[in-house]
Amino acid sequence: MPRRPRRTFTAEFKAKVVLDLLAGHTTPAEVCRKHQLSPSLVALWKTAVLERLPTVFRDNDRHTADADRIAELERLVGQQALELSALKKASPWSGGTPPAGGRS
Repeated sequence: MPRRPRRTFTAEFKAKVVLDLLAGHTTPAEVCRKHQLSPSLVALWKTAVLERLPTVFRDNDRHTADADRIAELERLVGQQALELSALKKASPWSGGTPPAGGRS
């Protein structure tokens, strides 16, 4: 009997299956029969969701802190670009060609 090729499941499909289980809409046996899944695979998905559930709300706080840090760094980069531009204008050395009458 030829072996069936390995199936891959999207994150959306896994989430839908686990949410159906957690909400009580279907039993694990019904889900396994309907989608031809092994009970251990469904249990693995459910365990993964339950372990990562507390981090859903923690990531929001981290995202806000990251966004604040990015805004601060962008402000610093803009300030340094402005300072560099002013220093280039004030500098006698143009960085390009040497002065016409002088030696380098």
